[in-house]
Amino acid sequence: MLKIYNTLTRKVEDFVPNVEGKVNMYTCGPTVYHFAHIGNLRSYICEDVLEKSLRYMGYDVKRVMNITDVGHLSSDADTGEDKMLKGAKRENKTVMEIADFYTKAFFADCAALNIKTPDVVEPATNCIPEFIKMIEGLLEKGYAYKSGPNIYFDTSKLKEYYVFGNQNEDELIVGVRDDVEEDKNKRNKNDFVLWFTQSKFEDQALKWDSPWGVGYPGWHIECSCISMKHLGEYMDIHCGGVDNIFPHHTNEIAQSESYIGHKWCNYWFHVHHLNDRSGKMSKSKGNILTVTVLKENGYNPLTYRFFCLQSHYRKPLEFSYEALDNAVTAYDKLKKSALRCTQGEQGAVDEAVVKEYKDKFIAALSSDINTSSALTVVYDVIKADCSNATKTELINSFDSVLGLDLLKPEEEKENEAIDEELKAYVEDMIAKRAEAKKAKDFATADSIRNELASKGIIIKDTREGVVWELSK
Repeated sequence: MLKIYNTLTRKVEDFVPNVEGKVNMYTCGPTVYHFAHIGNLRSYICEDVLEKSLRYMGYDVKRVMNITDVGHLSSDADTGEDKMLKGAKRENKTVMEIADFYTKAFFADCAALNIKTPDVVEPATNCIPEFIKMIEGLLEKGYAYKSGPNIYFDTSKLKEYYVFGNQNEDELIVGVRDDVEEDKNKRNKNDFVLWFTQSKFEDQALKWDSPWGVGYPGWHIECSCISMKHLGEYMDIHCGGVDNIFPHHTNEIAQSESYIGHKWCNYWFHVHHLNDRSGKMSKSKGNILTVTVLKENGYNPLTYRFFCLQSHYRKPLEFSYEALDNAVTAYDKLKKSALRCTQGEQGAVDEAVVKEYKDKFIAALSSDINTSSALTVVYDVIKADCSNATKTELINSFDSVLGLDLLKPEEEKENEAIDEELKAYVEDMIAKRAEAKKAKDFATADSIRNELASKGIIIKDTREGVVWELSK
């Protein structure tokens, strides 16, 4: 049986889903105002392995992820600067142009890291009616209030607010920036905004009509509503980084369970930080690395995935190029050994040996997703006294979870990564050209076409839309 650490109970527990054989799983997605850094992507790698482990064990998994394209502030205290607006100003684009570009960039990075796209990906801007409905329900039940121009959740109405531990407020507040202004409209310090009709951002680009005036949602409401829209009122596993525990996931539980009137999610899966020698990797500190930077420095992105899988998801992981170089050496050696199993005489598949090692692999994953132990099983298979056909079947099977392309020639994977980057680039240029044409800026539209042509990319306007191909 799968045993998994549950942040809510602070212990490793047997995993028992609400419905036998089925798993409802939710992942906090990216705020698409900039490129994801490899610290962000460590969480998505570990969550990807969790999902694939569940599928490998026979569960029917439905995984949902949000895309935060509105309302996420640079401080979790519901004050500070709007990240999406900040990105738009930085690049002189609209908020939705920023969201579209960085959403595509995020999934291109995921593809390079063999991270499966969730079954449902929902931008926050798609769900304004759901946000309004939940806020109305919280107001009716007395869990929310209007103060000044905005709507707030009233944490004083809860029997327990700090559901993830016994820490006091001063200890938990480390996730909140020190340079923020206190919101004078709050009744209680921990109350959080559900809907803004007025904020310091009078030039906020995205606003919607609501019963309380024209405005936009607070950050925390989106995950509650998007998960319920696609997974219903009972969720099995909610994932995120440890920095989401407070206040984001704490606030999600507060508003969700107040709204539905019962327990919402049974298991909370949190991935620890990626650090460098100066501390946690974060965009606000400027000490970030992206997948593109790794590739520019000659690293296969899958060596970073391998680097992450060598460590346990609940332990901080320190990044350095020296450590990554060690992972490259180990990965290359493992891959060469795995590929040798596909060469020479194959023999017959020994089903008894297959079962023996699959049981060991599942046992490793069942021990709180112990990827390091799972990798050890791969090494044991390569050294095992059995046919190459047996080894190849096992390695291929295990790689459906590990995602390391152990039996795929390296150049084939490199071409796939290049294709994903090219597709994201061309689609972004086509979108810019469409905006230019809409604004009757035909000179810019022509220059974009010419720029693409100079790179060997031919675009054609058809009745079905713009299509493109590489020149021969």
